[in-house]
Parts: sequence; structure tokens; C-alpha cells
Amino acid sequence: MGEMIDAGGTEFWVERRGEGPDVLLIAGLGDVAEAWQSQLDGLADRYRLTAFDNRGAGRTRLPEGPLSVPRMADDAAALLRALAVPAAHVAGFSGGSFIAQELALRHPGLVRSLVLMSTCARPDAYFRRMTDFWHWMVERAPGERAMLEAFYLWVYTARAHADGTVDRFVEEALAFPHPQSADAFRRQLAAFEGHDTLDRLPGITAPTLVLAGELDIATPPRLGRAVAERIPGAEFEMIPGEAHQPFQEAADVFNARVDAFWREVDAAADS
Repeated sequence: MGEMIDAGGTEFWVERRGEGPDVLLIAGLGDVAEAWQSQLDGLADRYRLTAFDNRGAGRTRLPEGPLSVPRMADDAAALLRALAVPAAHVAGFSGGSFIAQELALRHPGLVRSLVLMSTCARPDAYFRRMTDFWHWMVERAPGERAMLEAFYLWVYTARAHADGTVDRFVEEALAFPHPQSADAFRRQLAAFEGHDTLDRLPGITAPTLVLAGELDIATPPRLGRAVAERIPGAEFEMIPGEAHQPFQEAADVFNARVDAFWREVDAAADS
């Protein structure tokens, strides 16, 4: 069960689970803490996991004024400090990985390690055309179900559309009592469209693992590889047969890989 936590004067909805080294999970566009359910359930025997609703998603209010990735990174830092977490393994996916990059650059002392899933450092022409359509889609879709069904075409594998997984996610989203407004979706999306860390990535000092789904069309593996090449010592791995959100579709594979990475980081720090 989650709770509201005051961090820097803003109330954030936070879910915490487990005991052990601290892990901060940062969700992407439109997603809430529950997006990480497979990690909250599957890794809580080894870690103390914290997931939260970003500004403008779920139970965390949308602020007045501009919304930006650096501002959301400062939110994550304020949340860690409010929870008295001196440093955490940080994992972010999609837009959450943009926030995680900025967190590592702006607040390096808070980041023990970095996992970037479905990431990029600077949106390319394809990404911009895709997100331009998403702005139109959320405004013009004939209903919330139609919008979700269209949006999930970029997110999940054809396998998940065929086997009922996407249908289940759509029903869960429709039943969620704190839906994101169209305005909040567009404002979050605009913030992620403005993300650009490409020239600053060499300043990241935390051990970093970059993961990409082989079939991801929203943030293709080449974008993740470019991120890994810019961060000193970063590892890059592609997950075969997966799309934008392997942490949900292939949770066991994702959990095993990040667990191994975090164990390696902790062992190196203790040696």
C-alpha cells in the first residue's frame, strides 16, 4: 500500500516494498508506480524498492508552469532525500530513463548505479514525428480505450497484442481510478521531447547498464547503444524478441539481469 510523501513541497504518491539495498524505479510517459508491479513483487526479497507517480501522473498533481526533465530529476532527488535514502540503484524506462540520466548528472551522489531501459539521449526525427502524432492522438481519439489501443501499438510486441496481454493492460488502465488527463499527457510528452543529454553523458560517473528491446520501434536499440557509448564504462545489452517494455512483458528476464548488475555493483563497492 502506498502513501503520499512530501518532497520539496510537492506531494508524491510512493510505493515501497522489500528490504535490502535501495532501488529507485522511475516510470515513463503516463505511467504510475503500478507499472513496476513485476519488479515490486519479484525483487522485494533482495532490495528495498521505491516506485512513485511522476508529476502529472496518477496521484501526483500536475504543477503550474513548465514541466521539464531536469525538474522531474530534481523531484526524484527530493524524494530520495525525503525518504532518507543516501544513494540508490536507479532504474528508469523510456521517459523515466531520461529523468534517470538527468538525476545522475544533477545529483551524482544520490545514484549508486544506473539502469536505462528503452532510452535515448537526444530524440531523432523519427521520435519527433512519432510524438507529434501522439499529441494529435490523445486529443482526437474517439475515446480512452481507442487512445490506449493505439498508443500500445508502439509499446508492446505483436505477441502481447495476440495473446491478450495488451487487452489486460487496457482493462487495467481503464479501471484505474486516477487516469491521466489529456493535458497532463501532452505536457509530460513535451518535456520528454525536449530531452537532450547527448553532450553531457560523459559526465555520468555511476556504473551504468543500458538495455534495449530488439523490436523496440519507439526507442530503437541504436539509440540505446549511442547512450552507452557516451557514458564511460557503460554496458549495453539488447533483449531478443522484446519491444519497448521488457520489464513488463519479460519480467523474469529483466529482473534477473538487473539483479545481477546490482549485485556486481555492490560487490565491487564492498571489495
